[in-house]
Amino acid sequence: MKAGFDYLIVGAGMYGSVFARTVAEAGRRALVVDRRPHIAGNCFSEPVDGVEVHRYGPHIFHTRDAQVWEFVNRFAEFNRYRHRGVVRQGNQLYSFPINLATLQQVWGVTTPLEARRRLETVQQSGSHDSFETWIVGEVGRELYERFFQGYTTKLWGRDPSELPASAIKRPLVRLTWDDSFFEDEYQGIPVDGYARLFENMLDHPNIKVQTNVDFFGNRQELEAAATSVVFTGKIDEFFDYRFGELEYRSLRFQTTRATGDFQGAAVVNYADVNIPYTRVIEHKHFAMRESERTVVTYEYPQAYQQGREASYPVRDWRSVQIYQRYRRLADETSTIIGGRLGSYRYFDMDQTIIQALAAAERELGQSLPIAKAA
Repeated sequence: MKAGFDYLIVGAGMYGSVFARTVAEAGRRALVVDRRPHIAGNCFSEPVDGVEVHRYGPHIFHTRDAQVWEFVNRFAEFNRYRHRGVVRQGNQLYSFPINLATLQQVWGVTTPLEARRRLETVQQSGSHDSFETWIVGEVGRELYERFFQGYTTKLWGRDPSELPASAIKRPLVRLTWDDSFFEDEYQGIPVDGYARLFENMLDHPNIKVQTNVDFFGNRQELEAAATSVVFTGKIDEFFDYRFGELEYRSLRFQTTRATGDFQGAAVVNYADVNIPYTRVIEHKHFAMRESERTVVTYEYPQAYQQGREASYPVRDWRSVQIYQRYRRLADETSTIIGGRLGSYRYFDMDQTIIQALAAAERELGQSLPIAKAA
């Protein structure tokens, strides 16, 4: 096949779509392929009984970057949804992330000073190099066992003492009544769904999209169709597992239809290790609309194996060492490898956008306005 495109972009998720749109607006031609029957990657959503369902888990857009917010608003109208977390442990529901409302529920404290003094009595000193020891050091063992231990064990498939502290390393407590999950200034969810956002982003005369395309089954032909390759899948798979397989976790989703209001919140996290799912998602609450019908999804973590979606990179010491070898190899090639799987790192959507834009700018050799007029 004669090269007719400047870029072959493997993956129609956030990284690939943003890169494609950016280079297309600069006059370059891009062929975007995806093995799934749809675009939008794990952000994909679709209507079920009039409710927009997030097929691969909830995706709440949030960012502190005004230019990123302006960029995505070119392709979709966003509502004003603000996520407020709820955690269930046993028969009790708690406000989350941990804030004064949570600490009032657990300890009966009512002021920041009372909460700070109580925390100081339970915080533990010592080595904080594991997920467990870091959290116990910050909030004590009672809060760790109530909110973090079971959920983390289910999500990652291993005891938190076996995970690096870098898996969490963020502020765990707010000594205010603010129960917002994210503190970013710009937040929301596309009114017409994520699929429409991606359709609009990829709607450009310099972009051609093909779904249901297996890159690895047609690699030679596809690579011959473009001058350069942008890969957004698993970096170890791209290099045929030369240095061994990286470790990932996967998810299984069970979705049901019902009527009325199932749980009164978009997401309820289940912290009890004996409950097999980690989250229950009631999708209609993301849309902030009243509806007689409701769609509920149970999210079950599971081991990753070939044929399943790689949802989360397990960045333990062994896997990071292997990834760094792949990264050095990638840097020696002309292929651009990025996104969550290509970078072997958990990225929020805005971080992925920033990474893709930076890669496009390097390719084009110029600084581009992030919110360039269409």
